[in-house]
Amino acid sequence: GAQRRNMQPFSDEDASIETMSHCSGFSDPASFNEEGPEVDEEATHEDLEYKLKGFIELTLDKSAKTRQSALESLKNALASKILYEFILERRMTLTDSIERCIKKGKSDEQRAAAELACLLCVQLGSGIESEEVFKTLAPVLKKILSDGSASIQGRQACATCLGVCCFIATDDITELYSTMECLETIFTKSYQKERNSNGVPSTQHTVLHISALLSWTLLLTICPMNEVKKKLEMHLHKFPILLSCDDVNMRIAAGETLALLFELAREADENFFYEDMELLTQKLKALATDGNKHRAKVDKRKQRSVFRDVLRAVEEHDFPTETVKFGPERMYIDCWVKKQTYDTFKEILGSGMQFHLQSNELLRNVFELGPPLVLDEATIKTMKIPRFERHLFNSAAFKARTKARSKFRDKRADVGEVF
Repeated sequence: GAQRRNMQPFSDEDASIETMSHCSGFSDPASFNEEGPEVDEEATHEDLEYKLKGFIELTLDKSAKTRQSALESLKNALASKILYEFILERRMTLTDSIERCIKKGKSDEQRAAAELACLLCVQLGSGIESEEVFKTLAPVLKKILSDGSASIQGRQACATCLGVCCFIATDDITELYSTMECLETIFTKSYQKERNSNGVPSTQHTVLHISALLSWTLLLTICPMNEVKKKLEMHLHKFPILLSCDDVNMRIAAGETLALLFELAREADENFFYEDMELLTQKLKALATDGNKHRAKVDKRKQRSVFRDVLRAVEEHDFPTETVKFGPERMYIDCWVKKQTYDTFKEILGSGMQFHLQSNELLRNVFELGPPLVLDEATIKTMKIPRFERHLFNSAAFKARTKARSKFRDKRADVGEVF
């Protein structure tokens, strides 16, 4: 108790996520300050480690609010920096804290702990250390996920955590299959919902089903092809049922999963044939041009955009390539499998995604980017546009935009006078 009282500096400002974000860029090449004074990196690194040790201590605190704040701060640090050596020494302590918070905490604490577990595996990579973390946490995660009396938010976080940690950590094929089966028992309830209007699950349950579905889809991308074929036979003809769901996010998740399943099916068999193709394309076209007035404009816009791409995937075997820029590098997302994987890690890492794509060996292996580039400060300086030049460019762009809009307004004014 006395030791924890000494950790009071980590409450209030230091324990907040915002403060951690200020500490997050010390070793990030992208945050190199070209004009500011030199920073003593060793001192700032020691300061950061001191704070992180304090947060780990606070995950054992009696106060649920303090524990959650500590978990959030650790999450933010792991998302924004590479802390492999620091984490490696304390992985057992962290795993025990996460397990305790998931078992005994309420929904928000469970969510924060499950998200921290994902980041812990992202930091440790796909080695034996991550596997130990997953073996410890998997039984707890599965138990809460299958517990109908547990909070929806906690179960949802457990579903995501199961999928991500299994994707990173496990080499055991039987564990992969059992995890997928556990997730299947959750999202397949949405099939029954659409067929049987009695006892329709609430919107909260739909959110849980979406998380389970997305985690299952992620794990499907690393299954052997013979298992993929089995899953296609089980689920491909049922997924169109989910396209009629009231929840726009479920419709989108089902549509993207369908596109991914078709991609995998054609990979397994060039002559793949889907019997109900005409009915499916009609559904997809209706969703790609949905104009229902009772739906929100934002939802309709998002849905139409996604289903145009899904329709292209199903009908034309096509994928609209996306480019992701990070530092001096570029990554092309050119298939649904890659998109699903990228979206999952982006959800976990948030604004730290670009930094991890540059520096994290796990992500670079997953996306086949090769070893991290080693850039010295001089190279980074030459790559950066000076602030003054950036200011001039922005000013010029602003003026050009204003002129173009002014001309457009003038034309509209002239049209008004004619009438």
